[in-house]
Amino acid sequence: MKTELIVALDIPTSTEIPPIVDPLPDEISLYKVGLELFVSEGPCALEPLQNRGKSVFLDLKLHDIPRTVARAVKSAGKHGVKLLTVHACGGSDMLKAAAEAAANLGPDGPQLLAVTVLTSLGQADMDQLGVAGPVADQAMALAELAVSSGIHGLVCSALEAERFRTALGPEPLIVTPGIRPAGGDVGDQKRVATPEMAVKAGASHIVVGRPILQADDPPQTARGILDEIRTAT
Repeated sequence: MKTELIVALDIPTSTEIPPIVDPLPDEISLYKVGLELFVSEGPCALEPLQNRGKSVFLDLKLHDIPRTVARAVKSAGKHGVKLLTVHACGGSDMLKAAAEAAANLGPDGPQLLAVTVLTSLGQADMDQLGVAGPVADQAMALAELAVSSGIHGLVCSALEAERFRTALGPEPLIVTPGIRPAGGDVGDQKRVATPEMAVKAGASHIVVGRPILQADDPPQTARGILDEIRTAT
């Protein structure tokens, strides 16, 4: 399995997409669009990527009653997105409804990823939320729930990825945000890893945003990460 790099476009307007995407290596085919950009511009924000033949990872972290989430999945499918996130903590009924909606869209429908525990949350945050036990155990329980409910893959810290891969086998996608090159600024992330660590842990995809977008030379930084993936694979 070759680990794929996803570049996160955590930006306010789609006018910023061409100057970011065009200089980056052509082998990067998958880009993440999150809440900030999608709420600002809606599906129109996806067009600059799709016009360039790029695939979209729509990171909306859907979490609502089953009927509403199923309809949202159906709507996202109409916009040609490849990956779409839901929250695993929405429960089995919500996850099954989302999975059924995606399946009904056929092979062109989005692959669903269940967010387990956000990489911005540490043990103290989980304690404050009233979640008993270690972060890793909570993430594992949510991962097992999502996969058993028909979800295609998971979003988790690279720190949990190896445990997920061992427990769940080779089939589920494992997407790891919070990736920082060695020595990089962790920003608001608390559970981070390097690209090499994520690859060796079994991640199918790693998500990198600010370390590339805010680099002095984004294309060179991206090439360095791609090289690190190839070396670690």
